[in-house]
Amino acid sequence: MSVLTRMKAVGPVSYLVVGMLSAIVGLLPWLVTGMRLPIQNLWASSTLPEDMPIALLPFSQYTITLIVAVVVTGSALAGGLARVTRAQHPRFALAAIVVGVLLVQVVAIVQTAVTIATGLREGPAAKVYLFALTAGTLAASLIGLLILVLIARAPAAGAVVAVSLAAVTFSGWLGALIAQPFDFEVSETARALLSATRWVPAVIVGLAVAWCGLATIGRVAGAIASFLALWIGPTLFTAVSAAVGTRVLAAYPAEMLDYGVQVFFSALGVKGGSAALLIPAVIVMLLGLVTRWALRRRSLQAALA
Repeated sequence: MSVLTRMKAVGPVSYLVVGMLSAIVGLLPWLVTGMRLPIQNLWASSTLPEDMPIALLPFSQYTITLIVAVVVTGSALAGGLARVTRAQHPRFALAAIVVGVLLVQVVAIVQTAVTIATGLREGPAAKVYLFALTAGTLAASLIGLLILVLIARAPAAGAVVAVSLAAVTFSGWLGALIAQPFDFEVSETARALLSATRWVPAVIVGLAVAWCGLATIGRVAGAIASFLALWIGPTLFTAVSAAVGTRVLAAYPAEMLDYGVQVFFSALGVKGGSAALLIPAVIVMLLGLVTRWALRRRSLQAALA
């Protein structure tokens, strides 16, 4: 009896577990650090890093991209598993997978929010800080669930766009797994690997577009949207991280927004770096399309022989 047949025999619980495990894998870069909260600027008392409480998510204004990465990557993984096995799924399978992912992420968000709430100092600034992090993480979770469903069930054009959006966050996920986010002593090997992770989204997007193909207008539009996501996504993360991570602007939301917009448009150019990702993505796409064409031609020749 195959694994999928056994899962169907067990029922929705097995698919619920698949979703939960996917979400846990998404949290892995944070779990392996020991899950000690980063030092909080608004903490009620002076506390050493090793004495900070344990939380399931790295809530901090300096780890916005990591929070998004661990949440979205887990959802995208669940979506990928759902798509490659969907021919074997009963009706309830996708819903069970979504519930499994959502269950883990909601528990992580609530546990982290409660943990921080008990340690922050009193005052409106602390409340705004906690609300912003909690609301932002919930929004990331909902976006991740949308990506999950698109990857699992959307036509090829929609699925490739969802994969591309997830790929943008995967670089941060992989980088955090290679080097712990608050470890400033990184080996030369880790530095080289971290440098290589920058190009991983380009490879993923190129492969995804090659898998989708360019046979229809919809698929061409999906490819264009994917390349735009690869270009704009990292730039958006850079802008948000720069603005939110600037402590001096914390009390001035308008100035923070203005600074973020400036960084965003500055990073869109060639000097920003994300535009350079388009070159390897196009190369990988072309290689993939040529390989796909060659394999189809060989199959056709074999069938006619």
